[in-house]
Amino acid sequence: MIARYTRPEMGSIWCDENKYRIWLDIEIAAVEAQALLGIVPQADLDNIKAKAQFDVQRILEIEETTKHDVIAFLTNVAEYVGESARYIHLGMTSSDILDTCLSIQMKQAGELLLEGLQRLRDITAQRAQEFKYTICIGRTHGIHAEPTTFGLKFLLWHEETKRNIRRLTQAIDSVSVAMISGAVGTYEHISMKVEEYVARKLGLKPDPITTQIIQRDRHAEFLLVLALIGASLEKIALEVRHLQRTEVLEVEEYFSAGQKGSSAMPHKRNPIMSERICGLARVLRGNAIAAMENVGLWHERDISHSSVERIVIPDSTIILDYMLHLTNNLLRNLLVYPETMQKNLHATCGLIFSQTVLLELVKRGVSREDAYAMVQRNAMRTWKDRKPFLEHLRQDADVTRFLSHRDLEEIFSIPMSFLSNIDAIFARCGIS
Repeated sequence: MIARYTRPEMGSIWCDENKYRIWLDIEIAAVEAQALLGIVPQADLDNIKAKAQFDVQRILEIEETTKHDVIAFLTNVAEYVGESARYIHLGMTSSDILDTCLSIQMKQAGELLLEGLQRLRDITAQRAQEFKYTICIGRTHGIHAEPTTFGLKFLLWHEETKRNIRRLTQAIDSVSVAMISGAVGTYEHISMKVEEYVARKLGLKPDPITTQIIQRDRHAEFLLVLALIGASLEKIALEVRHLQRTEVLEVEEYFSAGQKGSSAMPHKRNPIMSERICGLARVLRGNAIAAMENVGLWHERDISHSSVERIVIPDSTIILDYMLHLTNNLLRNLLVYPETMQKNLHATCGLIFSQTVLLELVKRGVSREDAYAMVQRNAMRTWKDRKPFLEHLRQDADVTRFLSHRDLEEIFSIPMSFLSNIDAIFARCGIS
């Protein structure tokens, strides 16, 4: 299911061809650095750069015997290079290649995810402006509270997306480190200048200190950020799911011509994209927990982390890429029904004005406790008999001692007062 919708660029980052290409780039860069240090003869460097290549199937074939992926790779490259291959991987350990490659792959994946987040940022900004003044009911605990605007919902998601862009940018920076430090990370058999050269050439930074591996708190941070972004997308999707319920129907996922909602009930129009987003967010959170379990390893290294991250890191980037694709399509094509929003505003027979009445009574000298009691008893009558809240207030002598019928009518006829600060909120978020 996921593979059909994942952009090829994300999937290709984690394929064997890209992985081995990065390994080869790292190895050649290390040879270049050692040639500059006078360790590798120029002729051998030239030979390596001219002949070095690999064959994925041949590597897998060799690995059947060696049971070691890096040795299988180096053996295959040597088959192309010949005698000069003795200078490849000089003074290095497998994790120098594996971890530096993983850093590059995570950087590549993170940058693609940033593009998806930037599209989400732009979509939410555009739709926030579109529905800036579209009044709808605000809900707390799922119950009608006071009016808000549908544009504010999009604006909220817009701001959260901006925070997620900052978080992901920081996480990409955290994982964009190279390690060419040899066994246990002491540079015993290789110069630190080699690491500096390789890092610079591949667009990374040298990791200031490592053991035989780059420390996995960096990877955990990356996956925690992906999970947090997933939670934000789930939050958006959950709102759409609630608002698409038949009893609410203020918004609806786009339902294309020929689409079917149920094998049994032809009338169904289900929020399938939103439900899929919510489900996948759970997978991201599980993967993030696994990444945190990878932080604690034995001494200078073990490989208990390796089998885990070969699954959770590629899967998390692919899943989030797909979720961003779904969410961007969901919001870009979301069907919005302002008429239903207006209808739902009146579903509680005017109870949305209860706080306004309370505050007006307080302004007229009534204590807050007494004003609350007056308003609440009339509100409870409306809940029970579904008669207009205004009608009950008019019949309450305690209320009309302070608020005339005309005062009450004015309170109930100024819904636009709920919009008085909308422009200021938008301006504070950088949208006019």
